[in-house]
Amino acid sequence: MQQTFGEKVIEFNRTLNYTGELPEGFEVINPYFNNSETLEVMEKFYHKFYNDQNRRKMIIGINPSRHGAGITGVPFTDTKRLESVCGIKMHSAHTHEISSVYIYDMIEEYGGVTEFYKRFYINSPFPLAIVKKTKQHTFINANYYDDPKLFLMVKDFMIESLRRHIAKGIDTSEAFVLGKRNAVFLRKINEEANLFGELKVLEHPRYIQQYKSKEKQHYIDKYILTLNGCE
Repeated sequence: MQQTFGEKVIEFNRTLNYTGELPEGFEVINPYFNNSETLEVMEKFYHKFYNDQNRRKMIIGINPSRHGAGITGVPFTDTKRLESVCGIKMHSAHTHEISSVYIYDMIEEYGGVTEFYKRFYINSPFPLAIVKKTKQHTFINANYYDDPKLFLMVKDFMIESLRRHIAKGIDTSEAFVLGKRNAVFLRKINEEANLFGELKVLEHPRYIQQYKSKEKQHYIDKYILTLNGCE
């Protein structure tokens, strides 16, 4: 029997592992290794919303944050939205992530989680959380492009990850990139690996929530128009 889209994602996440080099001070967090419940809720999510063979278009983030997919295993989904919107409770962690707030407000206006996830698949070119050690010996979220050495070290892994995402049944005619700086690097990758037809760029949810909250409705409208091919 043919695997569903969701089963393919679950298989991808279960085998996800980065064994390459990293610059000094950077670490990768694999939520599926660190918390057994992450695997459990991730599987519930993809069984619930991706239990079909539908082709979907991809929305591409940067890399998971420690408090979003770095805990739940579901991109742009903190534990609050996982429970209140998706109906999946996580007992071992309680997180609030501002990008998740925006994404789920947008999804609600789009038509709700069932309708949205039927058409779109969200993930990142580097699908694991990256953190950087500070001078105070604490860790903060990092992006794959924050350090030129980091990008070079993870680039091949990112290309391979994107190819594996595409193999699940992604419509590659266009993809939606979150974040203008992210788009600069993804265009380089796309030129090299020829993964997607057109890359359409949208402002990153964290930027909108943090700096453009008064104009939030404008950005939600822009997202929906762009995702529907109207802009």
